[in-house]
Amino acid sequence: MTILIVGATGTLGRQIARRALDEGYQVRCLVRSVRRAAFLKEWGAELVVGNICNPDTLAPALEGVTAIIDAATARATDSLSIKKVDWDGQVALIQAAVEAKIDRFIFFSILGAENYPNVPLMEIKRCTELFLKESGLNYTILRPAGFMQGLIGQYAIPTLEGQPVWMTGESSIAYMDTQDVAKFAVKALSVKETERSSFPIVGNRAWSGKEIISFCERQSGKEAKMTNVPIGIIRLMRQTLRFFEWSWNSADRLAFTEVLASGKPLTADMEEVYRVFGIEQQSIGTLEAYLQEYFSRIMRKLKELDYEKNKQKEVQAAKQKKKKVMF
Repeated sequence: MTILIVGATGTLGRQIARRALDEGYQVRCLVRSVRRAAFLKEWGAELVVGNICNPDTLAPALEGVTAIIDAATARATDSLSIKKVDWDGQVALIQAAVEAKIDRFIFFSILGAENYPNVPLMEIKRCTELFLKESGLNYTILRPAGFMQGLIGQYAIPTLEGQPVWMTGESSIAYMDTQDVAKFAVKALSVKETERSSFPIVGNRAWSGKEIISFCERQSGKEAKMTNVPIGIIRLMRQTLRFFEWSWNSADRLAFTEVLASGKPLTADMEEVYRVFGIEQQSIGTLEAYLQEYFSRIMRKLKELDYEKNKQKEVQAAKQKKKKVMF
């Protein structure tokens, strides 16, 4: 089986590529920049230059492909809008997959997308799910709630550096490590029971922002500077950003704070999902273990840096003392 991975240079996509290669699949990655994706080639993947926003590049990329794992999504810093990537691009990819008679199509949506029609990315994901279901493709839709990798920049680093940790709303999210999310994506290819079905893919429990901050404080030994931002301020910022085309992605991402402000937890029962996929719940990492590992590494590194600084100070002090003795 040859798999085309779309979005393979992203946080999730690279983990899917690594997992698929480790399990012996032939992996092809659709990339916009060969230079930026060089690490995928080093792992053993085949690179093909293309872009879902340029439909003419898709047919050549799909030649000989059996399955697609689609992890593509617009980033806040992208020049292309969420609509252009997550709707126009996804529609083009699905249509190209139909033309190429692709056997399996694994798509990543977002848990609870149907509940937030006023949040652009959520509504686009909901519409894409419907389009995929009506395409005739043999699909599997996976719906994660959030990735643990994002917690480092959002909570861990600001706590360590004494920078403000921005808070909006009290909704809790069942985060999962992208390495574990990749397990489900690759496993779906070989489990018939996942065909033409949708599944939540979430961690073992939902965490609020305050709970995560408290955990970071205990691990780092530092007190976080929490700053609560009223949802009204976020809405005003979003309206302002919508005036400038270059900041539309940032504005649409800010809309996601509506989810956090709703107070509704993003989580789901995973018992049946584990059964269908044949994955042991015990093999899935916890948020506690993920952050503990991060803080263990970073605190050890900080201690090493402090040790080196102290050694340099001692050397400098010894040199100064020697000069004084000489003169």
